[in-house]
Amino acid sequence: MSKKMVYYFGGGKAEGKADMKLLLGGKGANLAEMTNLGLPVPPGITITTEVCKEYFEKGCQFPEGMWEQVLEGLAKIEEEIGKKFGSKENPLLVSVRSGAPVSMPGMMDTILNLGLNDETVKGLANSTGNERFAWDSYRRFIQMFGNVVMGIPHDKFEALLEKKKEEVGAKADVDLTAEDLKDLVKQYKELVKKETGKDFPQDPYEQLRMAIKAVFDSWNNPRAIKYREINNIPEDYGTAVNIVAMVFGNMGETSGTGVAFTRNPSTGENVFYGEYLKNAQGEDVVAGIRTPQPLTKVQKTSSDQTSLEEEFPEVYKQLEKIREVLEKHYKDMQDIEFTIENGRLWMLQTRTGKRTARAAVKIAVDMVKEGLISKEEAILRVDPLMINQLLHPMIDEEDRKKAIAEGRLITKGLPAAPGAVSGIVVFSADEAVELAEKGKKVILVRHETSPEDIHGMHAAQGILTSRGGMTSHAAVVARGMGKTCIVGAESIHVDYENEEFRVGDVVVKKGDVITIDGATGEVFLGEIKTIPAQISGEFEELMKWADEIRDLQVRVNADTPEDAKQGREFGAEGIGLCRTEHMFFKEERIPVVREMILAKTEEERKRALSKLLPMQREDFIAIFKVMNGLPVNIRLLDPPLHEFLPRTEEEFERTAKEMGLPVEEIKRRAEELHEVNPMLGLRGSRLGIAYPEIYEMQARAILEAACYCKKEGIEVLPEIMLPLIADDKELEELKKLVDKVAEEVFNETGIKVQYQVGTMVEVPRAALIADQLAKYAEYFSFGTNDLTQMTFGLSRDDSGKFIGKYVELGILKGDPFMHIDENGVGQLIKLAVEKGNKVRPNMKTGICGEHGGDPRSINFFQKVGVKYVSPSPFRVPIARLAAAQAKIRQMRGEL
Repeated sequence: MSKKMVYYFGGGKAEGKADMKLLLGGKGANLAEMTNLGLPVPPGITITTEVCKEYFEKGCQFPEGMWEQVLEGLAKIEEEIGKKFGSKENPLLVSVRSGAPVSMPGMMDTILNLGLNDETVKGLANSTGNERFAWDSYRRFIQMFGNVVMGIPHDKFEALLEKKKEEVGAKADVDLTAEDLKDLVKQYKELVKKETGKDFPQDPYEQLRMAIKAVFDSWNNPRAIKYREINNIPEDYGTAVNIVAMVFGNMGETSGTGVAFTRNPSTGENVFYGEYLKNAQGEDVVAGIRTPQPLTKVQKTSSDQTSLEEEFPEVYKQLEKIREVLEKHYKDMQDIEFTIENGRLWMLQTRTGKRTARAAVKIAVDMVKEGLISKEEAILRVDPLMINQLLHPMIDEEDRKKAIAEGRLITKGLPAAPGAVSGIVVFSADEAVELAEKGKKVILVRHETSPEDIHGMHAAQGILTSRGGMTSHAAVVARGMGKTCIVGAESIHVDYENEEFRVGDVVVKKGDVITIDGATGEVFLGEIKTIPAQISGEFEELMKWADEIRDLQVRVNADTPEDAKQGREFGAEGIGLCRTEHMFFKEERIPVVREMILAKTEEERKRALSKLLPMQREDFIAIFKVMNGLPVNIRLLDPPLHEFLPRTEEEFERTAKEMGLPVEEIKRRAEELHEVNPMLGLRGSRLGIAYPEIYEMQARAILEAACYCKKEGIEVLPEIMLPLIADDKELEELKKLVDKVAEEVFNETGIKVQYQVGTMVEVPRAALIADQLAKYAEYFSFGTNDLTQMTFGLSRDDSGKFIGKYVELGILKGDPFMHIDENGVGQLIKLAVEKGNKVRPNMKTGICGEHGGDPRSINFFQKVGVKYVSPSPFRVPIARLAAAQAKIRQMRGEL
């Protein structure tokens, strides 16, 4: 018996179910589940994702036996629906749609109305008594099939459609008559012949074979590949193919189609939310070609709108009941697609709805209170990286009022995704990428976005469209990306040819700056001042639950009192990395630092350091005050000295003038200090060994600041970290130096503070001899940026030029500077933690590289027993939530 490759659903029974997503894809699994729940789902079949994988393995050929199983399934659909595929009297038409295990909205291909040809279109007209509908379906089919399967640009069909509308004076496609549509079909077929050299296929079975092949092929189209890359979706999942009996929303005034969310996807409010179009097919809504009507009366924003609740009250009541059934069953907010055919409701899809971070948090917290899910489940429901959306800036209210008074508010659209951003206007996705790579902030402006624009949307700060609704492609994808987005700004007239858009008399050209507010839908000319987001309400509640569960501490990387304050406000439990060299780069200090570096004698160097001492002391006092009662881990000077020296002729001349020395002498000294490979040269603890007076000054500044603060009633917990240690003798020598300075300071001030001396594990040798280092180090802090760099032999500054190729070829699973390399760098961390714990039981270990704010890496750190992570301030909330999720997964045995 051949392997089962096709699963049937229909008549209230299905061969699949919701937990078979990896095999049936999300769409197929949920169609089966809805069928089993007794909901009105058109009958259909699902070709499995395994077939897709086999198809590619066989060089894009169908596996043996698949076609026969498809025909068997098609016969069951015919029996259930009472129509015959290819019939000239009562034809069955089908949709052929993709369905990956993970939702990829709009990224792969769909064909509707398949089965129509020059004969079956007449049968459809006769059997329905609706000639216009039949020819409208045929022109739609040729357009979709011609584009998706035969590779003819969508715009060429659109141009013919627009020309026909103009010719007959039709405002929209619904105004075209049956005769208009017949002529359009003729023109479409001529276009197909011209573009491909072939006639449009008339055999429905050949159409079906070609469509299945096209859907499989779409798994590897550029936009799908890019979407998987952005969202970390595995390449080997493959897509299922769903072949479903067509139900028609374009049969006239008693028909329609819509998309709805069981809760508001933007705010998370527990209200039914969606849009619909009368006399339309589903693609009309999601493509944003026509601006739809609201689902509910509450959603209406003007009196000329008619909600589904008013237009189809009985259908709306049925939808309300289905909404309740689906939420209780899936225990999550659902995104549903439906069609109304002559007053009868059909469900075409349900899936977990994409939502903004704000909505994700509110829905998760509300569902706990409603008794649908547990606190642990609520924590797992929110993607930590989405929290970044909640930290987006908002428009300053005073500046908003001022801009409105100045007439700079030019239009308003639908607020599809939050945040307020300013940028220069561009009209193409390619240009958005090109300018973003040059460091420019851009706003991508389109009639509507299409899946081909995915790379530009990813590169842009924000997206603005003149068409579409809250469930259009632009809105759904932008929400998933966390991009600010406004859709359906209908007063905007986009002119691609002249690279401008107009709102009344206002003309905005490419390169002009605008500001868009995704919270209100407002579009402003010029840049508007923004203020940081304010976190409260459900977010605070969710984070409180996360803090109760996690055992991995979260600190913050902070070099200034401002960063320290921001980190503390976001819930940081101390500073995990304070980089002292950043303090040296201040304008008034760099001359003194250069004086110290260029000194010829120890005496001269100490004289310069004595000028730096009070500056450093004040820095630490300010940070200790902010972090009152929390530990502060301060790294002594780490970078090579050349980083502080002049580089340009102008800088050399200015430095010479400041120091009263000839330019040539400074250049000569700089040349003497030059290193072939400075990242592996005189830096870190090697500076402390070569020039102990530098580390003595810094240790004194830290400890004098600590004593001063203690005297002032501030609780200080200083940790002094020695960087780039590669040998235990090196560490022993420098720890003696710090302890000696501490004794001197305590004797001088009459005040004693508790302090710890630790080391940064960033050289592979340090991890290998961690047990020897633990004799002197009271804690380890892993500098994962340098540890990754040195373990791989990769420059973190230059590897971006080629690392993408390694990921693309599967040599690396991802960029090791973004996600910890568990098999190499991770094993060094695991080994160092184990060795350290043997010498100092329960030794304090932390991560202070960029990986400290990466959720995927945090899972690994939880598993190997690291005690804390320390990211940049705005990633502190992300790390807190990710740490809680890691703990839950560990308790469930999933790590």
